[in-house]
Amino acid sequence: MSQSITTIAYAADGYRAGACNIGPAEVARRRVAAVVAVVATVVIAASLVMIGADPTTRLLIVFPLAGTLVAIGQARSRFCVAYARAGRRNFGALGTTEAIEDEASLRADRARANRMILNAAIGGIFGAVLFSALPL
Repeated sequence: MSQSITTIAYAADGYRAGACNIGPAEVARRRVAAVVAVVATVVIAASLVMIGADPTTRLLIVFPLAGTLVAIGQARSRFCVAYARAGRRNFGALGTTEAIEDEASLRADRARANRMILNAAIGGIFGAVLFSALPL
């Protein structure tokens, strides 16, 4: 019986291709963004209900909801979608990024970013359909 062992390369700063591309300061920034996004999404949803928006109009919640899901995912996973797509990482002060040179790492990061975006889009669509179907 053969056993497969997967090795994840860890950089000295904590970078792991396709798994972790931001450090504590960036994670804290993503947490704040996630809280703001949750509050904004709730306010938008409540506003749509208060103005008596029809179910089709309430589907527009898909956009802030998907954005909220991306923000939460980034904070939880220590992974920035925008940095991954740009081929960057940051484990230092806010705003200081480093380029990722290794092609395999770039591919892993971009694949992870694409999965996170797709998952958020699916969650946003699902949540918007549920919100639209509620008898409000």
